[in-house]
Amino acid sequence: VQLQASGGGLVQAGGSLRLSCAASLRAFSNYAMGWFRQAPGKEREFVARIDWDDRTTFYADSVTGRFTISRDKAKNTVYMQMNSLKPEDTAVYYCAADPRHTNYFYTAQRVYDYWGQGTLVTVSS
Repeated sequence: VQLQASGGGLVQAGGSLRLSCAASLRAFSNYAMGWFRQAPGKEREFVARIDWDDRTTFYADSVTGRFTISRDKAKNTVYMQMNSLKPEDTAVYYCAADPRHTNYFYTAQRVYDYWGQGTLVTVSS
């Protein structure tokens, strides 16, 4: 099982990036997918989630209205479009897969069984 995150880079404040996470998971469509991030010197935190049947998405308050998570099941890939980026969005971003068909505790890292290696997003002021 492998999750490969990509799309990070250096962008100016107010700019946009789209992160991708390619999954080699069997039955990818049965997994809820999430994005987390870890800023320098801080703990990893929840950013966004799309549930297993794509009916519901969740976002951290800090990114609501700016970030959008989506999925292409035909490509086994989940995306996160990030707009109006701020310097405080600077972090390593990780994608993760949750095999459960429930959204209880969806912000908790422990419910995600598989993790990607992370992609660095740097937002300059």
